[in-house]
Amino acid sequence: MPIAIISDIHGNLEALQTVFRFIEAQKIEKVYCLGDVVGYGPNPNECVEMVRQRCEIVLMGNHDYAAVGKANIDYFNQFAREAALWTRKELSQANHDYLLSLPFTHQNDDLLMVHASPTNPKHWYYVLSQNEAQMEMHAFSQPLCFIGHSHVPLVYSREKLFKQESLLFEQSQKYIVNVGSVGQPRDGDARSCLTVYDQDEHSVRFVRLAYEKEKTYKKIVKAKLPLFLADRLLKGY
Repeated sequence: MPIAIISDIHGNLEALQTVFRFIEAQKIEKVYCLGDVVGYGPNPNECVEMVRQRCEIVLMGNHDYAAVGKANIDYFNQFAREAALWTRKELSQANHDYLLSLPFTHQNDDLLMVHASPTNPKHWYYVLSQNEAQMEMHAFSQPLCFIGHSHVPLVYSREKLFKQESLLFEQSQKYIVNVGSVGQPRDGDARSCLTVYDQDEHSVRFVRLAYEKEKTYKKIVKAKLPLFLADRLLKGY
C-alpha cells in the first residue's frame, strides 16, 4: 500500500494544493505530514486546515512550534523570525490550538517519523551528512526513519547517501529518508516535493511537481513578508 509523506509546507497553499491533486489522482489513501505546516508562507490557516482534513498523521515542526509561541525564535534568522511573528498574528485560535496539540514523533514496528532528528525530536537538529546519519541511526530500532527539516530529499543508509528519484530498500539495512519540502525546496529544484513510500515493494520515490509559484510569490509580497522568502521559491534554494 503506498503512503504519501509530506513535510515543510510552510504556508504555501499553491504547492500544497498541487501535491494533494497528485495524491488524489494516484488514489493514495494514506497521507502523513512531518511538520512545518506554517512559517515563511502567506497562507498558514488554509494550509493547516487542509492538512488537518486530509492527513492521517501530522507531527510538530519547529516553525509550527514557533507559531504557537513555544519555540525560542532568537535562534531563527531574520527572515524566519519576521515570518514566525507574522504567522502568530494570522493564525486562527482553532488552528493555533490544533498546532499546539501535535506530537513530535510517530512510530510503529516498521518506521519512525519525526520532523528533524530521531535523537532529540524537540531540539530540531539537522541531519546533513553521512556521519550525522550514522549517529542518528542509534536512536531508533526500526528499519526506516522518515524526516524533513532540511528541505532536501535524499536517503541515507549506514554506508551510503542516495539522491536518485527512487530506491528499493534492502531488508538487512537501516535507512533515514528525508522527504523533501512541499512548500520551500532548497535543493536547486523549485518544484514541490513529496515522497511516496510503498510498503509492499519496500521502496521510496521522490515526486517533483511544478506549481503556481509566481502566485505564491505575489502573496508573500502583498503580505509584506521578507522579499527573500518570495525570491527563494523561484530558485529552489
